[in-house]
Amino acid sequence: MKIGIMTGFHGPEVVEKFRKMKEMDIHYCQFSSWNPSLWTDENAKMIVDSCRENDVTVDVFWCGWGGPRIWNFYEGQETLGIVPVTYRWQRMQDLMKGAEFACKLGVTKVATHMGYIPENPMSGEYVSFVTAVKALAAHYKKLGRELLFETGQETPVALLRVIEDVGGSSLGINLDPANLIMYGKGNPVDALDVFGPYVRSLHAKDGLYPTDGKSLGKEVPVGQGKVNFPKLLQGLKDLGFNGVLSIEREISGEQQIIDIQNTKAYLEKLIAELENN
Repeated sequence: MKIGIMTGFHGPEVVEKFRKMKEMDIHYCQFSSWNPSLWTDENAKMIVDSCRENDVTVDVFWCGWGGPRIWNFYEGQETLGIVPVTYRWQRMQDLMKGAEFACKLGVTKVATHMGYIPENPMSGEYVSFVTAVKALAAHYKKLGRELLFETGQETPVALLRVIEDVGGSSLGINLDPANLIMYGKGNPVDALDVFGPYVRSLHAKDGLYPTDGKSLGKEVPVGQGKVNFPKLLQGLKDLGFNGVLSIEREISGEQQIIDIQNTKAYLEKLIAELENN
C-alpha cells in the first residue's frame, strides 16, 4: 500500500500544493474539484506538467457537482449527490464532464458522493436512481474510466445493491472509513465483508459516531476516532488491496499539516508491520 493525500483544485495555486507534497515526501494524491469551469485542456496540461515535475501521481479525480450541498441528515437528504431529482440531470452532466477531465489527466478512477441511496429497492426513487447510475456507468465505460462511490451516506448493503443492480465493470468504491462512522451507517472493518472486493481507493480519515439525530459525527485526527486502522488495513490486505491510502484532514492551517504528518508516520508504521507479517 502507498500513502497519498487529498488535495483540492481551485486554480494555479495547485502547483504550489504539488511542490509541498514533494517536500513532505508524499507522491500520490486524490485530486478534487467542484468547479467544472476549471476542467479545461490548459489546466489539465498545467496539472500533468506539475505532477511530472514534482513526482506526483494522481490516483483518483474526486469529482464534485453543482448546486447546494448541506452535510447533515435532514437537508442533506434533499441536496446531496444525484439522488435528489431536482439536481440530478445537471449533476450527471458534471460527472460526465468530470470523466472527460480525468481522461485529460490520464487518471482512470473518478470518485464522488452519490447521495443518500434509498434503502427500499422497490421504491420508485431507488429505481430511477439506478437508471441514472446506469447511464453514468455506460459513459464511464465508453471512456475507459471507473466511477467510484464514496462511502458514507448509504449503508454498505445499499451501496452493494446498487453496484449489483447496475452491473458492469465501471463501478467501484472509494472507501472513506470515517464517513461510515460519522454518518452512523456502519463499521468500516465489518463493511469490508459486504463490499470489500469493490474497494479501489481509500481516504485515511477518522471520526466519531453521531450524538444527535441531525448532525454528522465529528471528524478527528487519525488514531483518535472509532476507525480501527490496524484491522482495516489487515482486512484490505487480505482482500488483495494494494492501492493508495489518501490522507484527508478536513481542517485548515498549521494544525492540518501537523495532523497530516502524524498520520503519514502512523500509516507508514502500520504498512511496515503488515509487510513484515
